[in-house]
Amino acid sequence: MSSFARIALVLGLLAAIGPFAIDMYLPALPTVAENLHASIAHAQATLMAFFFGFGVTQIIYGPVSDMVGRKPPLYFGLGVFILGSIGCSLAPSIDWLIGLRFIQGIGAAAMMVMPRAVIRDLHTGVEATRLMSLVMLVFSVSPILAPLIGSALIVPFGWRAVFVAVTIAALLGLLLTAFTLQETRPPAERISADLGTVLSQYWLLLRDRHFLGVTFIGALGMSSFFTFLANSSFVYIDHFGMTPTLYSLAFSVNAVGFIGASQFSAKLGLRFGMGRVVLGAVIAYAVSAAVLFAVVFGGFYNLAVLMVLLFVTFAFLGLVIPTSMVLSLERHGPIAGMASALGGTLQMATGAATIAISSLFFDGSALPMVTIIAICAGGAFILARLTLTDKEIAAPATS
Repeated sequence: MSSFARIALVLGLLAAIGPFAIDMYLPALPTVAENLHASIAHAQATLMAFFFGFGVTQIIYGPVSDMVGRKPPLYFGLGVFILGSIGCSLAPSIDWLIGLRFIQGIGAAAMMVMPRAVIRDLHTGVEATRLMSLVMLVFSVSPILAPLIGSALIVPFGWRAVFVAVTIAALLGLLLTAFTLQETRPPAERISADLGTVLSQYWLLLRDRHFLGVTFIGALGMSSFFTFLANSSFVYIDHFGMTPTLYSLAFSVNAVGFIGASQFSAKLGLRFGMGRVVLGAVIAYAVSAAVLFAVVFGGFYNLAVLMVLLFVTFAFLGLVIPTSMVLSLERHGPIAGMASALGGTLQMATGAATIAISSLFFDGSALPMVTIIAICAGGAFILARLTLTDKEIAAPATS
């Protein structure tokens, strides 16, 4: 195996641990609500708590990794994640589960920041997009297989078995970090920063119009997928009468479209340039989401139509996410950890807020879910037009 493929495999598996804890859990949401005598909103809050911890603490991991290297924060995050997962498996009530999911999210945040920072340490441009796409290919094991594994565990063993499984996954991640991942931030490249320096660098990023614009293009795209995560099990299982196993299969179909499309991002970036790929993908994503909304709003749909339109929408989103991630870090190599962390925090916070909003309007049908997906897609399109310059869109790719 080439070193390029090996690093993609390791980073992809590490990045998949946090989403694995989300995707395995999705088929269990209705069961958790019933078992812990909780409302649908409280069950969804266990997801929102994870996203909140997952998002907010990335902003801490980033500067720490720029100062001490990429591996020490990974060890810490994996340890916290393991403790949180064990706690979730023993949670006696919905309130305990919400709190422990927050702790689990704090640990998972390290596995989101570090892979992106490592990619930026090693590559830029099309090569970075190529590595990001390969990482996402490995990362796809989570949305494709995790719901199936989750439903296979939930039926015979109950929802708590999901957290035993993610504890084992995190232990594997700990071994991978220790024995196969090389440190990509050598001492000579580390920054010596106090709180004031860290805050000034974050302020620099927050004043960077391009960084914020591209970051929120990805954030709105991810938020539309998070909306699907929070609502799809109730729509598919409760509204359409699917079993947890059939729901897992239906969920995996969307993941295949998302990941399959993402593998074309580097080739398209090489041919047309990264800015043009982002803009074209966002336009297609927004048009598809608008069609999805119109069909559902008009009542001209059934389960098959809903699944096909969601597949197409998320396939286009699969081109948006890796390209926008690479563009957001392109100009900030010396502080890649901080840029990755702030971008991740803003994206996860947007996702958590979107889940909270969707839970307020959820009525058991597909309409609130697809409405928010369409709004996110429209917002991403507007941001793309405002952020990407004519020069950026017209420029050929560079490696």
